[in-house]
Amino acid sequence: MDGKTGTSEDGVNTNKYVTSFIGVAPISDPEVVVLVTLYNPTGEGGHQGGAVAAPVGGQILSEVLPYLDLTKDNSEEVEVKEEIEVPEIRGKNLKEASKILKDLGLGIETDKQIESNINKEEIIIKEQLPKPRN
Repeated sequence: MDGKTGTSEDGVNTNKYVTSFIGVAPISDPEVVVLVTLYNPTGEGGHQGGAVAAPVGGQILSEVLPYLDLTKDNSEEVEVKEEIEVPEIRGKNLKEASKILKDLGLGIETDKQIESNINKEEIIIKEQLPKPRN
C-alpha cells in the first residue's frame, strides 16, 4: 500500500480541521483505492492526516485485500496450512479470549499497551478484528 495524507483548516480561524488519506494497493498493479476524509476529528490522534486518517485507510485495506485475494507489495507470502474460523471473543475477558485464541494457534494484539500487573479478567473485549463470520 502507498498513500498520501492531508490536513487542512475548515475555513479561517474556526479551529476545525479536515484530514484525509488516499491509498492504493498493491503498488505494483493497483486494484483498490481507498479515500478517507474526516471532518473535525478529535481524540488521541489529534487532527493530523497521518495520525488519524491513514490508520483508518490502512485498516480498511487490511480487511479488503484478503477478501479480494490480493497481497500488499513487499509483504511476505504466507503459506496457509489450514483455514481457521475466527471465534467470537467480544464480551469475554482478556484472559478467556487469550486462551481461546491460543488453543487455535492464534495470538491476540490489543490497541492499548496493557501493563503486566493488571488483572486480565477485568479487561473485557469490546471489539475484534477480524470479525467472526456470521
